[in-house]
Amino acid sequence: QEQLVESGGGMVQAGGSLRLACSISGNFYQVGWFRQFPGKERDFVAAIRWTDAYTHYGNSVEDRFIISRDIARMTVYLQMDSLKPEDTALYYCAGQTRYSFDFSASSPTPYDAWGQGTQVTVSS
Repeated sequence: QEQLVESGGGMVQAGGSLRLACSISGNFYQVGWFRQFPGKERDFVAAIRWTDAYTHYGNSVEDRFIISRDIARMTVYLQMDSLKPEDTALYYCAGQTRYSFDFSASSPTPYDAWGQGTQVTVSS
């Protein structure tokens, strides 16, 4: 059974860094990070294809966040630098078990396994 467990959230000052980790079990075609602001839909942050580490990024985090994966540790990381107060959100790791012809990596729809979320708070 596919499972994902996030860790690494916390509180940091603006301009600081955090690294989130997503420990996975099972087989995934792609693993992504999404974030959710209170009262809003989940926003795409980044995704990485498991086989060749091809990456996608959301416009608001490109050049500040880096997604990577460690095959041996079965873990996907999200390195977040130059954090801003507007990055404050609940961050979710999500796994896509097969390629979707109908939805891009930035849509939450093709992801069929989700972690429980980890809170990131950036103070000004």
